[in-house]
Amino acid sequence: MAEVMEETISGAIVRAFFAKFERNLAVDVGIVGAGPSGLVAARYLADAGLRVAIFESKLAPGGGTWGGGMLFNEVVVQADAAPILHDFAIRTNDLGNGYHTLDSVEMASGLIFGARKAGATIFNAMCVEDICVREGRICGLVVNWNPVRRLEMHVDPVVVTARAVLDGTGHPSEIVHKAVDKAGIKVDSPTGGIMGEKPMWMEDGERTTVINTKRLYPGLYASGMAANNVQGGFRMGPIFGGMLKSGKKAAELILADLAAAK
Repeated sequence: MAEVMEETISGAIVRAFFAKFERNLAVDVGIVGAGPSGLVAARYLADAGLRVAIFESKLAPGGGTWGGGMLFNEVVVQADAAPILHDFAIRTNDLGNGYHTLDSVEMASGLIFGARKAGATIFNAMCVEDICVREGRICGLVVNWNPVRRLEMHVDPVVVTARAVLDGTGHPSEIVHKAVDKAGIKVDSPTGGIMGEKPMWMEDGERTTVINTKRLYPGLYASGMAANNVQGGFRMGPIFGGMLKSGKKAAELILADLAAAK
């Protein structure tokens, strides 16, 4: 008897997904949060030949990029960050004053496609419940479906091991919080903990987002607003140059550390 179409479609989805998931149960880099800095980092890490998996709790990757400023779907980047967007074939409009504007939907979708095309795998609607710590190093992520968390269902998670973990969760710094609050880890910040985000100061926030992108503990890194929240930096609103440069810097730091560890 010939297989019916419903069986073919359902079987194809199940087999393809579980093959993909199994390939990513042990990765070089696990990135939590598919915002701009995480997607940029993923693209450059995957381009370098590393196995990279991104875990995004929302259904749609892209972070806070989609809505632009107050749902005006345009964003701004500094001229020195525009080449990163051009690496992704994302178009920008040079204003001639050191800034570029661009369509926020094109930016979000372009960053997602660029990370995927480079070879990074994105798991959406999947949250990170916890981290794995072994012998003084962050070595993995404990993952579950986000609807399970939202419904407060008592369903045990599974583990993805990783040589490096990047917190790209934005303002909450969720992964660093797990390291500090649950594991009692002292991270590389002025207090050894999470300083908390300061109010708006675009110029300083953009500058410090890149400065604050660093290795916080063996195997643990933070980028974008997660990095600023840990170090007590200012927020910056709908300007994204610092986020893009932070993602690229995070990739460079991780690549150097993993190469040195071989």
